[in-house]
Amino acid sequence: MDSAVLSLLGAFLLSLIGLFAFIWSLRKGLLVENPGAASVIFARGEIGRIDDPAIGETAQHEMQAAARAGPVSAIDHDEIQDRVAADRSSAFPVFMFIAFACFWLLVGSVAGLIASVKLHEPDWLVQEAWLTFGRIRTVHLNAVIYGWSSNAALSVILWLLPRLLRTRLHGALWVMLGGTFINAGIVAGIGAIGAGWSDGMEFLEIPWQIDIFIFAGVALVVLPALFTLVNRRVEHLYVSVWYTVAALLWIAVLFGVANLPGVHTGVQQATTNWWYGHNALGLWFTPVSIGTIYYFLPKIIGRPVVSYNLSLLGFWTLAFFYGQVGGHHLIGGPVPGWLTTLSIVQSVMMIIPVIAFTINMRGTLKGQMHLARYSPTLRFMMFGGLMYLASSVEGSLEALRSVNAVTHFTHFTVAHAHLGMYAFVSMVMFGAIYFMLPRVLDWEWPYPWLISLHFWLAAIGIGIYVVGLSIGGWLQGLAMLDAARSFNESMTLTLPWLKSRSVGGALMVLGHFVFIGHFFAMALRFGPERTGAALFRSPSEVFPRLSHGK
Repeated sequence: MDSAVLSLLGAFLLSLIGLFAFIWSLRKGLLVENPGAASVIFARGEIGRIDDPAIGETAQHEMQAAARAGPVSAIDHDEIQDRVAADRSSAFPVFMFIAFACFWLLVGSVAGLIASVKLHEPDWLVQEAWLTFGRIRTVHLNAVIYGWSSNAALSVILWLLPRLLRTRLHGALWVMLGGTFINAGIVAGIGAIGAGWSDGMEFLEIPWQIDIFIFAGVALVVLPALFTLVNRRVEHLYVSVWYTVAALLWIAVLFGVANLPGVHTGVQQATTNWWYGHNALGLWFTPVSIGTIYYFLPKIIGRPVVSYNLSLLGFWTLAFFYGQVGGHHLIGGPVPGWLTTLSIVQSVMMIIPVIAFTINMRGTLKGQMHLARYSPTLRFMMFGGLMYLASSVEGSLEALRSVNAVTHFTHFTVAHAHLGMYAFVSMVMFGAIYFMLPRVLDWEWPYPWLISLHFWLAAIGIGIYVVGLSIGGWLQGLAMLDAARSFNESMTLTLPWLKSRSVGGALMVLGHFVFIGHFFAMALRFGPERTGAALFRSPSEVFPRLSHGK
């Protein structure tokens, strides 16, 4: 039995185990609504209080008035003190991962824009081998997937877990050592790709010899996170803990199996490649992003999630159905028919966790969506959640054979990938970082208007990118299916849409420069000094300012 089939069978068995765990949890009362579980992210007295440290004090008061929350009770200072202690324990590792993420976002953005321009200006920057499209596009992919997105996801996980478990981060030094290993591996991997040394599979281009360092780094992060979980001081695990801890375990298994040297060859290699590639999105970035929204969105508006049961249903159905989704990328390839059929069925079934999440967020935001006018952080979260719905529904449709026949091997797939990885995942990560950093650095964002500028540049840019490339990719697919039209025609008709891609990409890159510049201004204490979240101050100094971002 080959390695690809073993991997798929392993994923299927894990789904079955998850199914039995889900059935067991139903018998334990999963469908009995539990308002107390939905409220564990709040200290006593916090419900009804808006919370967004990315805006100024005046905007905080205006947003609180607009929330129409009614009278609020006194806050339990002991619970706030526990949260401050938890935040303090994770501050340095979180800042390290955010700083790495910003660096790789800059590298990946510039490389991506160069690659985009080359699609309609192929003779631009061809003097150096590392600037050719094949290498610079791969540099972009690895810099944003492993460098930006993974570092940002780890920063959010390491900040959320101590808060939600009401304990300090155990093994912070090991976490920082792991982060150093991960990013040293990314540096070496991207350097190897630029030099022409690659394993040659999408998402798995970094040579396996270098992957050893990255895997070791991941292990050094996962183990302290699990130790922190074991030493928790809460009776109930909020759903964000389920999502984030599961994501850590999933990516460790996925990355380790996919990079085993000399095991996956030939058609098995292609199967394993897309088993990993799609699951990296669905079982790493997606659960981290959903768990992030489930924490930050209710926290910002001061209202518990409307249905805690729906959040758990979304988690379990994501675990059931996502493991086999990647096979729809191999429709028409030399793989068993049952494999692609199973993938199509599971892709369509992914509608269930998506709809559960959407209904939950819509109910939680009912009557409060206008608060996005005040809170840029909430705007990022709402935008990311909406794009999760859009990208997931589009992905389920794209898996159908009739649709896949048009979109396969076209720019439509690239647009879909960016709808998920950027419009959903990256926008959620941006919002989380805007919320976290004032508490990590004991300093407010110096220029709140730059946060709004970043949002609109990123939102408009990805809108132009996805819409233009989707139209161009669909027309390209129809032309390739028309025997009366030459292949060259299917390529030339995409040129206007490829130029729109570069325009959208340029706006996104400009937004990233705004974001990174603002990050450095905050880290270096530039800009006006304003009242903010005092992470490293004593609790007696923190409590008088609880109305502002505590």
